[in-house]
Amino acid sequence: MNLVSCKNKTIGDLTKPDKVLLNNTNLSYLYGENANIGSARETFFVNQLSAVADVILAPQGDFMVDNYTFEVGGKRKTFDQIKDIPSSFVVADDIEIGHKNKIPLWLFGMLY
Repeated sequence: MNLVSCKNKTIGDLTKPDKVLLNNTNLSYLYGENANIGSARETFFVNQLSAVADVILAPQGDFMVDNYTFEVGGKRKTFDQIKDIPSSFVVADDIEIGHKNKIPLWLFGMLY
């Protein structure tokens, strides 16, 4: 399990995390036929980045890594939620190449 909180990890986060994600996207399809694709995207993103950096929940957007804010979604995901945040990126599924601050989700698999 990946436990994600709004702040840096403390011992209290083990008892009451802000978000609980499975460790592997395949598990979501194992436990139910209708897996939530949004949750699978977030699970993949956190799983890949948590090995190399601390991932926390962002006040705006989905996650923060260091001073960078990430919003995870599909290919039609826009910058509306993070438009006023400096150093923010959209991590989009179902795209092959990125453009400006839009990064393909699959590229984070290269961190493994």
